[in-house]
Amino acid sequence: MAHRPFIAITLYVFTSDSEGYEPLYREDVSLIYAESEEHAREIAEVNSRAEQGTHKNETGDDITLTPRAVIDVSAALTDDLSAGGDLYSRHFRDFDAYSKWETMLCD
Repeated sequence: MAHRPFIAITLYVFTSDSEGYEPLYREDVSLIYAESEEHAREIAEVNSRAEQGTHKNETGDDITLTPRAVIDVSAALTDDLSAGGDLYSRHFRDFDAYSKWETMLCD
């Protein structure tokens, strides 16, 4: 079976035991080539676990990166990525919730 392009959305959290540290979340969008959506999800989960670890930040505090979830895996909107084009889309109904989350949204 041929490999097709899939898009995976993965959520991570940065945490620390340092006083006053507030968790920081990161959402990654990844391109994965796989035989099926199920296979692409497996790859995304393995890749996310490989990111887990602890490092020191610029002030010497231990910061831990932990994968929270593979949010979505979906076939790319086009199979031929050589010419560019749309990759991924998702739909929602609660625009107010979206606008509170998306800090780059302009009025």
